[in-house]
Amino acid sequence: MPQLGIPELLIILVIIVVIFGVGRLPEIGGAIGKSIREFKSQVGTEEKSEAEKPAAGDAPSEKE
Repeated sequence: MPQLGIPELLIILVIIVVIFGVGRLPEIGGAIGKSIREFKSQVGTEEKSEAEKPAAGDAPSEKE
């Protein structure tokens, strides 16, 4: 996978400014940040719920 250097990042930034305009950049940045925080919290919740489940060998067997 190619690495992104300074020239490539500048080109991407210019394209974003042309498409969205300077006024909407803070709004877009805030939306992206909120999405990332929500994703991280959901992943953390999933990991905690998986850790709380007993393993298949740990489950007590029901014998009558």
